[in-house]
Amino acid sequence: MVDLLNKEYVVVVQCDIVKQRCPGYFCEKAFHERTGGFKLYPKDKAYRVLYMTCGGCCGRAVHRKVTLLKRRLKKKENIDKDKIIVQLSSCITKDNYHAPPCPHLDYIKTLIDRIGIDMLEDTEINNLSEKRRHEGVYED
Repeated sequence: MVDLLNKEYVVVVQCDIVKQRCPGYFCEKAFHERTGGFKLYPKDKAYRVLYMTCGGCCGRAVHRKVTLLKRRLKKKENIDKDKIIVQLSSCITKDNYHAPPCPHLDYIKTLIDRIGIDMLEDTEINNLSEKRRHEGVYED
């Protein structure tokens, strides 16, 4: 279990293809309200949040982007990697109206694991998408 009280910096990684259409409103709203994939985050704790895309298929840019962010946070603000958490957005992790889950999801997780930063999955959990998952229209 990830100790979210110890985290200071949340990096939300969104699908590059989806971000060409999606403004990220529902992910931001879910974080602000601490719902969906953010429900475990304490409501009374302030976090810094950065939204970025995976960089496009196959998601390899995640490694470069998060590694550079980790270095910059350490150098400029003395924030260690144990204070950072990556949150993979629902457009990457779940079957939904945008698309099926990212075909490179396991690879992206491997890249983040190599950096040594904690990671959680999901952002907005849409009620209609959840209903469709339970009906078997979307896969889990």
